[in-house]
Amino acid sequence: MLEFPLWKRLTLWGITLAAFAAAVPSILSTAGVEIPDDVSAPSVNLGLDLAGGSHLLLEAKPEDIASQRLENLEENVRTELRNAEPRIRFGDVSTAGGELSFMLDQASDIDRARGLLEPLLEGTINATRQWELSVVDTQRVVLSPTSGGNSQAVDDAMDSATEVVRRRIDALGTREPTIIRQGDTRIVVQVPGLEDPQALKELLGTTAQLEFKLVDDSALPTQVQAGIAPPGSEIFPFAEDSDFAGQFIAVERLGGIRGDSLTGAQAGVDSRNNEDVVNIQFDTQGGQKFAKLSTENVNKRFAIILDGEVISAPVFNEPIYGGSAQISGSFDADSANELAIQLRSGALPVPLTVVEERSVSAELGADSIQRGMLAMLIGSLAVITLMIATYGRFGIYATIALIFNVGGLLGLMAIGNFTLTLPGIAGFVLTVGAAVDANVLINERIREERKRGRKVIAAVENGYKEASRAIYDANITNFIAGVLLLSFGSGPVRGFAIVLIIGLVTSVFTALLLTRMWVADYIRKKRPVDLNI
Repeated sequence: MLEFPLWKRLTLWGITLAAFAAAVPSILSTAGVEIPDDVSAPSVNLGLDLAGGSHLLLEAKPEDIASQRLENLEENVRTELRNAEPRIRFGDVSTAGGELSFMLDQASDIDRARGLLEPLLEGTINATRQWELSVVDTQRVVLSPTSGGNSQAVDDAMDSATEVVRRRIDALGTREPTIIRQGDTRIVVQVPGLEDPQALKELLGTTAQLEFKLVDDSALPTQVQAGIAPPGSEIFPFAEDSDFAGQFIAVERLGGIRGDSLTGAQAGVDSRNNEDVVNIQFDTQGGQKFAKLSTENVNKRFAIILDGEVISAPVFNEPIYGGSAQISGSFDADSANELAIQLRSGALPVPLTVVEERSVSAELGADSIQRGMLAMLIGSLAVITLMIATYGRFGIYATIALIFNVGGLLGLMAIGNFTLTLPGIAGFVLTVGAAVDANVLINERIREERKRGRKVIAAVENGYKEASRAIYDANITNFIAGVLLLSFGSGPVRGFAIVLIIGLVTSVFTALLLTRMWVADYIRKKRPVDLNI
């Protein structure tokens, strides 16, 4: 066990020095030394509690999700009944009370309509349908949402909203944000390094629901301005920063294209007039629908609606093929880029409102770092003093291993781009204790072997061999606990778990490999007849 050939020593030193070198930028940064921007070096990211940043709590309203579901169902029902052969005629459509109901012209079409609509209601969850179909007065069909369907819709919408929020924040270039669901309808967002939450609120509070709808030119301007829409149409206001701010426009309620067919969006400049625009691309299905819409409505206006406001209402001068289009309006470079990020990351399936916000100053974070480092420094110095006083040369080996352990832990965190939080500093302190504990077990075991009369080499070999079993048992138990914390925890708990897991690995490496290599070199060179331990 004390044989260390050259290749093995070089490997151990290489791993140790590489990990320690990766920690140098983080150590210099903590000490206040600025690293040039053109120097690409790994560094440990600091969490919200250390670097400062913004905390937002977003909330969705279940009724908004229910309303969207109802609108989607109505459009699908209309399409199915109109495409039936022969066509099924219906009227008196109502969405009152959260239910979709309509009257068939002929009672004989009930069974045929039921057969066509059945696939739309099939989305079963735990054997519970999302919609129930019933017939009232022989000719009126009523589609009612089930409780299971509503619950699943809320859950799906919040999962999608969480992912959209994550993509939007990632597009800002921030590091290690914390984005988690809280309860049924809330999302917690923590972004380290962003002290002003206003920009974050504007980015996340915008739903980015993009729609293309045909303008209803039959609507009388006086009635539109009075808020009266023709049957089958709805009224939207123009955006405040558009050329028609304060005016309204009527558009056909159904039959448009939603922004969920987008595959890309980039800010750009229109070469014809040097205006800032947003260029968008549709997927195959969306491109076909847009081409069909533009082909059938040449010389007609269509409205580009973003979050309930019309930002532009251009004319289809010619059919638009290729699956791409351009959004123009009163944009500048920043607003065009922000809209592109929102569209590229996807529309929020439900509007989110900010119900809680707070910011953590960088000064408070710096104070946390100083206090945490001070606690770790005092504890480390006390441990080092005790180790050297108790074990002499072997205590010095343990001290050097402890330094490499902390450096290697920082280096691995930097290489893995992990985030250090305030609980993570507590994990550092725990790692120091675990590393020292391993060395204490080894040294005490060697002492016992010497008291039993074993010679120096045999005592060291048996000491490391026997102590390693207890060390592995203890660290595997802690490793399992760390993995569980990482898997089921969130935020600061995950930060603690990451430091704990990496610290266990570096502790075992330095205690069982590095110190054994140094002890082996000492015994081979000095050939001591006894150990001062």
